[in-house]
Amino acid sequence: MSTPKVLILTGDAGESLEVMYPYQRLKEEGYDVQIAALTKKKLHFVVHDFEPGYDTYTEKPGYSWDADLAFKDVNPGDYAAVVIPGGRAPEYIRNDRDVQRIIRHFFDQEKPVAQLCHAPLALAAAGVLKGRRTAAYPALEPDVKAAGATYVDADAVVDGQMVSARAWPDHPSWMREFIRLLQKKAPVATKEAAGVR
Repeated sequence: MSTPKVLILTGDAGESLEVMYPYQRLKEEGYDVQIAALTKKKLHFVVHDFEPGYDTYTEKPGYSWDADLAFKDVNPGDYAAVVIPGGRAPEYIRNDRDVQRIIRHFFDQEKPVAQLCHAPLALAAAGVLKGRRTAAYPALEPDVKAAGATYVDADAVVDGQMVSARAWPDHPSWMREFIRLLQKKAPVATKEAAGVR
């Protein structure tokens, strides 16, 4: 039995914590995790934080990490689930036709989808948010409503096979619910189950 694969869709200016936390957490659970971006290259993530005196978040340089493949090379049928982190990446990757194709596949096939923060921008561009309930970064409430969805201000909103959250402070609840769904749909074979000691 092969190890189920999970895809992460991001790019430059993806939020560091929102990419790396699910990447490492899903690997810890035994999943094969791959990161896709516009091109296969070293990505430059950012850190969004809050500073006194600012009306919105600030942005600082974050981690660098290699993309495993380009969006155009993704066969979404190879993956059990998809994760779409926030940051600024969703704002521009949403315009890529392959990103839209990939996202639609996961919704059409009712595979687990984890998304948070600014990720609803990409889901709206793919036309999959209408009629759904989703969390998002609070400033995106008008965008969520414009896409025909209901904005929910909560840390882990489950709508069918989609789990959403507001931003990285919601990680524990968000990833707990996503992993619960993922393990039902695409469990990782344990050594014990495979008869290995």
